[in-house]
Amino acid sequence: MDFSVNADGANEQIVNLFSATFTASEGADEGDLIGTLVSNLLGSTQPHDIYVFTAIDDGEIVGGAIFTRLLYADDARSVYILSPMAVATNRQGEGVGQALLNHALAVLRDDGVAVAITYGDPTFYGKVGFLPLDEDTAASPLPLSVPVGWVGQSLTDKPLLPLKGKCTCVSALNDPAIW
Repeated sequence: MDFSVNADGANEQIVNLFSATFTASEGADEGDLIGTLVSNLLGSTQPHDIYVFTAIDDGEIVGGAIFTRLLYADDARSVYILSPMAVATNRQGEGVGQALLNHALAVLRDDGVAVAITYGDPTFYGKVGFLPLDEDTAASPLPLSVPVGWVGQSLTDKPLLPLKGKCTCVSALNDPAIW
């Protein structure tokens, strides 16, 4: 399996992966919502505010993880949120997601990103070092519908100290339906 750190002109394949995966697991409405989110992220986010990681096997994209910048008004640390992530339905349970995330987190760490956050299954993300967060440690940009899913980790050798100030996200994520 190979990993890519940018979309490399594969936007349509990436959108299709996310749409199909979320449709299979959550239904057509969620598949449409996430497909649209990914399309908007890829089409409207400034290059310095986004990382698009893909797992590629035999020329096919089998996993994707998109990280975009979160800004905390009174904090200089570089913070990125993973949202969304998908592994092709026929490849789930094979370790593709963990391998992709480990690769992505290493690249972010090497690029000087201090904190990675996501909003999802704490059991899955805990396997790659994410720990539960509360709003005092890291405010979310919009209200969370399932606060237990707010998880993060320090990508430095220092513990994750509270992030300071109001949090804002890229425009494509600034939609209450996603949170």
